Amino acid sequence: MLELKHISFEVPEDGVDKEIIKDISFVIPDGKLTVITGPNGGGKSTLAKLIAGIQKPTSGQILWDGQDITEMSITERARLGISYAFQQPVRFKGITVLDLIRLAKGEEISISGACEYLSQVGLCAKDYINREVNASLSGGELKRIEIATVLARGTKLSVFDEPEAGIDLWSFQNLIQVFEKMHREIHGSILIISHQERILNIADEILVIGDGEVTDHGVKEEILPKLLGSSSAVNVCSGRR
Repeated sequence: MLELKHISFEVPEDGVDKEIIKDISFVIPDGKLTVITGPNGGGKSTLAKLIAGIQKPTSGQILWDGQDITEMSITERARLGISYAFQQPVRFKGITVLDLIRLAKGEEISISGACEYLSQVGLCAKDYINREVNASLSGGELKRIEIATVLARGTKLSVFDEPEAGIDLWSFQNLIQVFEKMHREIHGSILIISHQERILNIADEILVIGDGEVTDHGVKEEILPKLLGSSSAVNVCSGRR
C-alpha cells in the first residue's frame, strides 16, 4: 500500500518559494487501478515524480507497505517494487530494445519471451527487437516500448505519467487493453496520470488534483459523473478518443 502524508513540494521562483504540491494526503490501496486527473498545471506529474523518487518533497512522508521511503532514490524504490513510466520516455543510445526488456525483467529471457511484451503493446516484435532505443524511434514507439518494460517488471506498483501522450488512436485503444490485462493478471497497484475519459472509465478509484491540492477522491462511480457533469470536464476529459 502506498500512503502519502501531508506532502508538500516547493520550487524557487523569482526569489520566493512557489508551492506546487500543497499538503496532500491520500492512500493508493493494493490491487487497485487509480487514476489521478485534473486541470493542466495542477501538479499531477509533479506528484508522480515525488512518488517515483525523481523529486523529493519539501515536507511530509511517503510510506510504502508501512516503510518510510521519503528519502529513497528512484533506484531504491525500484528495488522495492515501484515502476515509473515517463511522460517523455528516455532514449538509450547503444542499447537495443531486447537489452532494455531483459534489464527490466532482471533475467536473460529468450527473444520470444521479450517479443511477447512488445506484442502486448501493439508492436511487431521482429521490426523492433534488435533496434536501438535512440532517435530513430518515434515518441509513440518509445512510449510503447517503455510500457513493455513495465509489463516485464511486473512490479507491485506501476506509475504511468500520461501514457497516452504522443501515441496514435490505434495504439491508444490497444493501451486501454494493456492496462485492463495488467489489472487482471499482475495483481499489483496501477497509478495512471491522465485526463482521458476512456482511461478514467477503467479506474477503480479517481483522485482529482487542482492547484496542487486534492479536490476530490473516491470510487469511479462516484467521481466520474461529477467530472463529466461539471464545467471543468472540458479541461479534465478534453482528450476523448
